[in-house]
Amino acid sequence: MGKLTGQTVVLPARGLAVLAAAVALCVSGCTEEDRPTSHPPTSPSAQPSPSKTSDRAEHVEGETVSKAPAQVNDGRMLLSVASRKGNAALPLTKEIGIGRLAIQVNCQGEGTIEVSVEPVGLSFPLECVEQEVSSTYNEIILKRARSEGTVRVEAPSSVRWALTAEQ
Repeated sequence: MGKLTGQTVVLPARGLAVLAAAVALCVSGCTEEDRPTSHPPTSPSAQPSPSKTSDRAEHVEGETVSKAPAQVNDGRMLLSVASRKGNAALPLTKEIGIGRLAIQVNCQGEGTIEVSVEPVGLSFPLECVEQEVSSTYNEIILKRARSEGTVRVEAPSSVRWALTAEQ
């Protein structure tokens, strides 16, 4: 049986420069259609019209900010708020029990809102856009009950939002 040997290829500095130039040429020679992209074009003429459906992960067809998001599970409703603007500190209506605590948020308008649930420690941002409703659903599993809680929302005054908290 033969013995396998590996060969090491060492390129001189000039060889590395040629290789780097070839890679740069290949990358720059790709057309716009060849490049993967996760962002839509930014020119105004290329922006989607409001009547088209969006493929953004945050866009859920049929959601609105004029009413609170519908409950996802058959749990207890702790808070339901619709069509608000700006910052808010909203007390939960019931004790936070052991188990799943879920928060759904919809927003519309230019800016980012920050949502936090105290004293649980759940917090998350949601990027809002002018033409569509952005939505998110977040949940946390609690190992102990809390006698009270507050949902805090920090939002620009240009952003309308709605939320539901359930358990």
